[in-house]
This record gives sequence, C-alpha cells and structure tokens, in this order.
Amino acid sequence: MDTLLYEKRGPVAIITINRPRAMNAYDAVTIKEMGARFEEFDKDPALRVAILTGAGEKSFCAGADLKSLHGKTFEGGIEELWDEDRQYRLGQKVQVRKPVIAAVNGYCLAGGLELALACDLRIASNLASFGCPEVKRSILHGYGALRLPHMIPFAVAMQMLLSGESLSAQRAYEVGLITQVVEPADLLPAAIKLAETIAANAPLSVKITKDLAWRALHEHPQEFMRYLSAAMALIHGSEDAKEGPLAFAEKRPANYKDR
Repeated sequence: MDTLLYEKRGPVAIITINRPRAMNAYDAVTIKEMGARFEEFDKDPALRVAILTGAGEKSFCAGADLKSLHGKTFEGGIEELWDEDRQYRLGQKVQVRKPVIAAVNGYCLAGGLELALACDLRIASNLASFGCPEVKRSILHGYGALRLPHMIPFAVAMQMLLSGESLSAQRAYEVGLITQVVEPADLLPAAIKLAETIAANAPLSVKITKDLAWRALHEHPQEFMRYLSAAMALIHGSEDAKEGPLAFAEKRPANYKDR
C-alpha cells in the first residue's frame, strides 16, 4: 500500500498521508515521499495550491511512528527519522513557494501538528484535536515551539507546549490556529473550495505574498522592507500586473501566466 497519495484536481494537488492503521504517523519512507511530492507540486506550472490531509476520519497525523522506529524497522532508529524529518519538513529545507492548506481530519499531534503549522492555512473537522505531547515522552516539539507562539496567543501556546494537553477543534478555531470548523464529510470539499478561490488569483502575486507573510514573522523590519521593495519592482514589471487591470477594465476573467 502506498503510504502517501498524490492527486491532481485542476489547479489543486491533494497530498494524503495514507497510514490510517498507524494514525497516519509517518515513517522515513513517508516523509521522504512527502518532500518529493511537495517539490513536484511546486515545480508544476499547472498547479497553484496544495492540500495536505490524512486518510480516514480518525487522524490527520500523529507525528513520527515511534513504535516502528523503536522496533528498528528502519535503519538507524528514531534519530535517523528526526534527521530525515528535518531534511524534508515542509517549510524548512523543502521550500514550497505556493500556498498549502492543511485539512485536519482528526488527531493532529506532535510532528503532525508541526506539519500543520508549516502549512499556510488550516481548516479542520469538528472531530479534530491539536496537541504537542512531546514533553510527556522527553522529546522536543522544536519546530512547533518556533511556530506556535507566532500563530496563537503566547499563553495558550505555552500551555500546549509545557502541559502536553490538546485543543479541541472549536478551541483551535477560537484562538486562531484554524480558520474553519466543518463536519467531517465537508472537510475536503471545503478545503478544495478554499484552494480554488486562491488558485483563481494571480499566481505570482500569491507566491510573493506568501513569502512576505512568512518573512514578516522573523525578519528585521529593515530587511523585510528591502525585500518588499525588490518584490514590488518584480511584480510591477510582470506580464500579470498588466493583465490584471486590463481584464478588470474589459470586464473579463484575467488570463494569468505566472510571469
């Protein structure tokens, strides 16, 4: 059985972690394949937005498959997966320029939460829950500790990080971790609808806007403004920047070419 599924629906790519019997926890094979698929998505000019989800309704991703690793199913044990994880983690060495939506369909824990945090948008079914229980196992939620305090109130992030307690989907919505809560049957359709809305926009502008938003989290304002000036010059000189206003004036859909 393939541990990762990759599907194209028009301008949208759907990447599904397909290990439901293991709560969609990832092993070394799965995380390598995920990195390769995201690179493939990012290079495909026909694709504009990706959706990351998990198979079934029980779990989005429960993080690393600790049982398999401790059982020495993969060479090198747990340390090797952490190395591979750092290498292929979405948003770190795999730099995805296009938007990615996490469609969270159940447990979103540990490394699974880190994957969701690395996505640009998160929506969830009402069965979802979000947690970082690493402190209970003497493991670090490192990437999550970097991202989580930027995305939700600091006090809420600290309670999650230090207690290992989980948030319900409704609570995650209230604190801004996710933007929608839907019924399980409506999750993928809602994610596709959002993806198609984004995909209809000018792709070059979307990619640069995503980059600006992530840079704003960490860069010094002066560095950010220098990058912004260069980005604005690039956009203003593009074919798409001419096509957008022209299509508006002519009252027709824009024909963007990502250049």
